[in-house]
Amino acid sequence: MYAKIHDLLCDRKGDVAFTCFGGWHIGYILLFFAIFTVIFLATHKKSAAIKDKTVNTLINIAFGLYILDFFMMPFAYEMIDIEKLPFHICTTMCVMCFLSRRVGFLKKDRIHLALLGFISNLVYLIYPAGVMWYAVDPLCYRVVQTLVFHGTMTVYGLLAVIYDEEGLHFKTCYRDLIVLIFMTLWAMLGNTLYNGTAGSYSHFHNWFFVVQDPFGIFDPKLLPYIMPFLNIAVFFAVEMAVYAVYTALTKRKGRETSEM
Repeated sequence: MYAKIHDLLCDRKGDVAFTCFGGWHIGYILLFFAIFTVIFLATHKKSAAIKDKTVNTLINIAFGLYILDFFMMPFAYEMIDIEKLPFHICTTMCVMCFLSRRVGFLKKDRIHLALLGFISNLVYLIYPAGVMWYAVDPLCYRVVQTLVFHGTMTVYGLLAVIYDEEGLHFKTCYRDLIVLIFMTLWAMLGNTLYNGTAGSYSHFHNWFFVVQDPFGIFDPKLLPYIMPFLNIAVFFAVEMAVYAVYTALTKRKGRETSEM
C-alpha cells in the first residue's frame, strides 16, 4: 500500500515543470481569484451568520490541509519535513487564525491575524519559490498541496477582513504591530531551537526570514540584527496600505448608502 501511495504522491518530473509565472502558476492564481469571486458574490448580501459560517469553513479547510500534510509527507517525500512546522508566517497564521475563531481571548485579534494571514499567503501564492525550486510536474502533490493551502488561506484572509463586524480602524492598528512582534519572536525561537548540527542531524532554517536575507542584499554579518526589524517594518507598512484602501472603500460605501 505504501508503495502505491508513494508512486501517486511523489515528486514527478516530465516534459512540463512548474515555474513561477508560467502558465500553470497563473492558472492556479486565477483559480483562487475565481473561487474568491464566486464565494463573495454568493455571500456578500447574506446574513452575518452565513458570512461567519463561510469564513469558518474556509479556515477549517486550510487548517485541515495543513494537518493532513504531516500525514501525507512520508508518502510523498519519504519523510516529515520539519520546515513545515508552524514557524513560517503562512503556517503560523493558519494555526492562529483557526484558534482565533475558537479561543475567547484571541477573538479580539482575529481580524489582525486574518489580515496578516491574507498578506503573507498572497505573497507566497504570487511567488511560490519553495515549489519552483523543485521543477516538478504542476499536478504533483507538492505543487497542488502547497498552492491549494496558500490559496485557501488567501481567500479566507480576504473574506475574514471584509466580513468582520468590527472592521479595520487605524486606532487599533497597534494590534497588528503586536502580532508581528510576537510572530518575529516565535520565528526566532524556532530558528534557535532547530538550527544546528548534532549526530546525524544538520539543518539550517530561515523561518520568517529572520536569520538570512532571501534576496542577498545586506551584509550577512548584519542579517541577524537587521532582518527581524526589517520584516516587522515591511509587513506593517503593507498592512497600513491595506488599512488605507479599506478605509477609503468604507467611506465611499458610506457616502453611496447615505445618498440612496
